[in-house]
Amino acid sequence: MNTVKTVRELRAAVARARSEGKRIGFVPTMGNLHSGHAALVAKAAQRVDFVVASIFVNPLQFGAGEDLDKYPRTLAADQEKLLEAGCHLLFAPSVEEMYPEGMAGQTRVCVPQLSEGLCGASRPGHFEGVATVVSKLFNMVQPDLAVFGQKDFQQLAVIRALVRDLNMPIQIIGEPTVRAPDGLALSSRNGYLNDEQRACAPALYRTLTQMADAIKVGKHDFPALIAQGQQQLIEAGFRPDYLEVRHAITLRPATEQDRDLVILVAAFLGATRLIDNLHLNLDDKP
Repeated sequence: MNTVKTVRELRAAVARARSEGKRIGFVPTMGNLHSGHAALVAKAAQRVDFVVASIFVNPLQFGAGEDLDKYPRTLAADQEKLLEAGCHLLFAPSVEEMYPEGMAGQTRVCVPQLSEGLCGASRPGHFEGVATVVSKLFNMVQPDLAVFGQKDFQQLAVIRALVRDLNMPIQIIGEPTVRAPDGLALSSRNGYLNDEQRACAPALYRTLTQMADAIKVGKHDFPALIAQGQQQLIEAGFRPDYLEVRHAITLRPATEQDRDLVILVAAFLGATRLIDNLHLNLDDKP
């Protein structure tokens, strides 16, 4: 696996692969990788001949008071994980390489509606930063397909809309969330949890599964289910940011007539904000 740090080197390497008739897959990350990221790379490696990953902690998607400065940078360990997962090329640019003219005058990409509410309400400007950097990376790599984790469900919906609306010839693949044995979704931010918080953390997914089980047996009073779920989270030691039942495609609040649903949650354990979701289609056979 080669590592490059400039757009020129990246494009030259991708051009060589293209000249050899290879299909290109892409997995953008912010580094501090875990087995969930490895699963994304492995999925891409199953589908294409040449896998590009990127590691870039994007300042544009961090708000005031968020953890940009303390976000872990673990390049050497990340390189080992990417190599093992089947990555061929790592793009690890600096902020100056990505934003050579600075960020103040940077053209921004906005995906309306899907970016609003949920994490968009809690983190103003976050999805504009995500859409902007993903658009730049897509233009740099020009992949045939790109793989994203379903743990960031709203982000995946935003990126799907971005690609569709801007007519980008890129197939977007959502890879199921990778979980620890106790159900906690793998996340780089799990490393911020102390031992006591880590022991409490599986209650997040447990709450989602209990809500999903209730919906599956016909309980569609979503406000009541949400209120009950929020109380469970509080009793488990969380400070809920949001807990919502939404239509899985549009992300609008779910109605009793909807069959394709997603339950989404964000909650704090101490200073650490965790997110998770559970997708359920009521038309699926058991």
